[in-house]
Amino acid sequence: MIFTILAINPGSTSTKLALYRNETLVFSEQAEHSDKDFAGSTEVLDQLDYRLEVIHSILRKHQIALNELDAVVGRGGLLPPVKAGGYLVNESLKDIIKSGTLSPHASNLGALLADNIAAPLGIPAYIYDSVSSDEFKEIAMITGIPEYLRHSQCHVLNSKAMGRKVAAQLGKQYEELNLIVAHLGGGISIGIHEKGRIVDAIGDDAGPFSPERTGSLPLLYIVDLCYSGLYTKKEMTRKIRGLGGIKAHLGTHDCRVVEQMIANGNEKAKLVYEAEAYQIAKGIGELAPVLDGAIDYIILTGGIAYSKMMTEMIKKRVAFIAPVIIMPGEMEMEALSLGALRILRGEETPSMF
Repeated sequence: MIFTILAINPGSTSTKLALYRNETLVFSEQAEHSDKDFAGSTEVLDQLDYRLEVIHSILRKHQIALNELDAVVGRGGLLPPVKAGGYLVNESLKDIIKSGTLSPHASNLGALLADNIAAPLGIPAYIYDSVSSDEFKEIAMITGIPEYLRHSQCHVLNSKAMGRKVAAQLGKQYEELNLIVAHLGGGISIGIHEKGRIVDAIGDDAGPFSPERTGSLPLLYIVDLCYSGLYTKKEMTRKIRGLGGIKAHLGTHDCRVVEQMIANGNEKAKLVYEAEAYQIAKGIGELAPVLDGAIDYIILTGGIAYSKMMTEMIKKRVAFIAPVIIMPGEMEMEALSLGALRILRGEETPSMF
């Protein structure tokens, strides 16, 4: 039986769309967004209608009739800790996303975008390998504040997909390998994979700064800012996610622009860019002791991994830990679609909130 699946992946600066018929890609397209596109949006949820129109425009361009679809799958967001794998989008899940209690992240829109298209058609909407899929060991959850436990928040979807791809290229199974996977995108997260499970991770607000995230900062400094009276909670959150990192330093989140600034002799851009690589390498080194240094490979993936300048700076600092494999870009759309396909075929059962 042929299943037609629409995959949607909202990112901080793009909306990616792909149509699959079973394992075969029909088309894939990425719409890039500028700050101007979201000028009237004070919160991530405010972007929903704009992104829906972008999606429908792409479908019209490719002459895709909605009644061809058997399922729609979106990227999972920063939900409360969930199991890895697929979830059916239901009212409980939508209520959680709309509650305003989640950390703001474009991936939170994945379920809502999928549901907006699927519900009128009477077909299922899913999310798969949510950002908050949690496979942590108990020891990794303990913090210095007893009432707060650490949970996984990393780029699970692409990290696992790249782990499987690297394993296949090596003639091995993903479940055989110990990997450190650094996803380098608008946000940067690093996870350590033990035999197919992400047992610890550094989230995009807990490690290196990125093109538009501040990364980790001294807690007392943040407490002082929060109580300074200068910022509301929303303004502080936006300062940390969206207006921080390279963008705060250099006025752009585009690493291609930064590299051109460096080529033009901008010493500040050079220092900031090197500092990002330095912090990414520190994050990779921070995770290596989790498995007593028994790491088979380090994988650098995501959009920034296309940058030879950035990957060489990181590789120079971490190659002593394990061989470094560069896997630029992402397999998110394929991973989403194949996850939904396994559910439609009855090979997996989706969870529900």
